[in-house]
Amino acid sequence: MSYDAGLHPQPAVEAASGTNLVTEDRASSRTTFVFLVLVLGALWFVCCRHLSAEWSFNEQYNYGWFVPFFAAYLFWLRWEDRPEPEIRGQTSDLSKLVAVFLIICAALILLPLRVFEIGSADWRPLGWMHVVAVATITLSMIYLAGGASWLRHFSFPVLFFFVAVPWPTPIEAPIVQNLMRAIAASAAEVLGLFGIPAEVQGNLIRLPSGMVGVNEACSGVRSLQTSLTIGLLFGELKRLRVGPRLLLIGSALAIALVANFLRASFLVWIASTRDIAAVGRWHDIAGYAVVALVFAGTMWIASRWKPNQSHDTAATRRHLDFRIFSGWAVGALLLWIVAVEISAEFWYRVRERNLVARAAWSVRWPKNVPGYREIKINNEVRNMLRFDSGREASWISMQSGAAASQPSTNYLFFFRWNPGSGTILRARAHRPDICLPAAGWRQVGSDELVNYHIDANHSLPFRTFHFVKENGDGKPVLATAFFTLHEDVAQETEGESTAGLYSNWDWNDRWRVVRNGIRNRGQQVLEMIMVTPAQMSDSAVGEQFGRLVREIVVPKKTPD
Repeated sequence: MSYDAGLHPQPAVEAASGTNLVTEDRASSRTTFVFLVLVLGALWFVCCRHLSAEWSFNEQYNYGWFVPFFAAYLFWLRWEDRPEPEIRGQTSDLSKLVAVFLIICAALILLPLRVFEIGSADWRPLGWMHVVAVATITLSMIYLAGGASWLRHFSFPVLFFFVAVPWPTPIEAPIVQNLMRAIAASAAEVLGLFGIPAEVQGNLIRLPSGMVGVNEACSGVRSLQTSLTIGLLFGELKRLRVGPRLLLIGSALAIALVANFLRASFLVWIASTRDIAAVGRWHDIAGYAVVALVFAGTMWIASRWKPNQSHDTAATRRHLDFRIFSGWAVGALLLWIVAVEISAEFWYRVRERNLVARAAWSVRWPKNVPGYREIKINNEVRNMLRFDSGREASWISMQSGAAASQPSTNYLFFFRWNPGSGTILRARAHRPDICLPAAGWRQVGSDELVNYHIDANHSLPFRTFHFVKENGDGKPVLATAFFTLHEDVAQETEGESTAGLYSNWDWNDRWRVVRNGIRNRGQQVLEMIMVTPAQMSDSAVGEQFGRLVREIVVPKKTPD
């Protein structure tokens, strides 16, 4: 019997070759997976770094620091019980092309987004666009990796991140102001039932001992967003269905509103029975109590529902194949993310070479005028604005003509920020159209830009706002706010009348800052509010301010 030694080893060779191919495929899949993690990690890191300025600066969004960790934890839980990925061929080529197209479009948008984010850190729509772009890339990659079942399974942890994105100001301001006014009115009514005299003026409650701001007793968006975050979090941890999740979110919001009403009533009661200074000592304690109450109440309500046990855990034992992603394409995407950051930095560095120092000025405080007094800056304002130097004062101005018997009251605010991180965001936060409505004033008409001469050679552009409020006897009181924001540097080609002005906050102003490469340079804000009798015309108020600004603003070579 013959023995063919060359035939029998062949099956073993084929088996070894097949094993090597499987090993190589798995190694290639693991390498691709590592690059995918790097790409997504870089995308979300840059996005969080941009939003972190608002999380740090704005107390209402401090909770945003926790959201990325919550989202990562929820994604990990979803990863543990992920469904089986769709087999190749089950997903149509057209849907794959759509996913790739979305990834390319979202990645290309990142370049102009990053350039504008650096120069306009306070422009909140940019934050939403950034998160939408990053979420689109993430969800598209999830779809390519596992198909529609994975997209449905992992959507919630990705979309959960949106609760950390600050609301656009046109949406946030009406909600917050109406919420605070409603809570202030409710708290004043309840306190009146207990014999505590309280008068509501917008967000403020007037007591015999002084004024208490409901912005000190209600955190507005922070309460709403924190309760929304907690409701969504517990609904996901319990894997509740849509109906119970909505009920849980509604319950969390209701608990937050009731808790803030109790907080406002408590702080006003403290101010009426002790003193206004005592409010500051109880402010943080009451705030933490609200968060604790919302957390405990929402957790208790969530425990009443049984978790949804329909998710499958069988797929956790299967090997995942990420070879659908081209290695060079993933690497190119990672290089593009790095190139975007380098290009944005290069844009500003090149344009900063053409910036020149602007004519600086300081403030001469009118200490000798009637009724002059320094106003102590609230600690909350200091913590929020974080200015390098700041001062507030008020005094009386006597009128002439029909309004002579009713002098006007002037309030002057001056804040300066030296060059550094967050300068732009902080300098643009102290605005009349935000601060005065919080004190019960209603803006009337549209703001206008007027140049006022401070000496023969210099002028400053001021944006003018008009407000009205009913006083205690039902008569209207008018307030005119004059605001200017001075940038320490400007382009050589800019005119003196407009250079350094950033108080319009429209597209042209934001493009000017980006075009000129101005980022986090030294800035200072001057704001004067003139509370005048109703008989005084707008032109007379403007003339009076024109005289005052020449006495107050002093040109100098070096800013304070």
